[in-house]
Amino acid sequence: MDFCEWWVPFWSQLKFGKMRSIKIIILTAILSVFVSTVNAQAKSFKWDKLMNAIISVESKGDTNAKRGNSAGILQLTPIAVEQCNKILKEQKSKKRYTLADRFSSDKSKEMFVLIQEYYNPQHNIEKAIRLWNGGPNYSVRKTQKYYQKVMENYKT
Repeated sequence: MDFCEWWVPFWSQLKFGKMRSIKIIILTAILSVFVSTVNAQAKSFKWDKLMNAIISVESKGDTNAKRGNSAGILQLTPIAVEQCNKILKEQKSKKRYTLADRFSSDKSKEMFVLIQEYYNPQHNIEKAIRLWNGGPNYSVRKTQKYYQKVMENYKT
């Protein structure tokens, strides 16, 4: 007997009086475990392999790389830095990034993770790549070549 075969009849029997209180307690416990699991997965997700593939495409690892108004190993734009600061403000954090932080490998990677965790909490690799190239409202068509380049690096 799998969980659903057991759980559905059990749950439907919990309807009245004291049983209703038990139902609420059980539901609260299940939700608590679920939220804890999701939070633990988010904190333990490793973006390193994908970041390395993106870094290879964006700057070949050159922390001083500049192209237009993009800079650093991940070619962060001023808009991306601003986005990070808006996310931090929304999260009630006092931390803020500067444009100079784009030239720091560690801070660039922090900003990458911040943006991914905010816009891509499912940790979807394809979405992460397209999001990095095209922003939150990316076009699949417009990000296709970039996606393919990053995936070539990601698979090796």
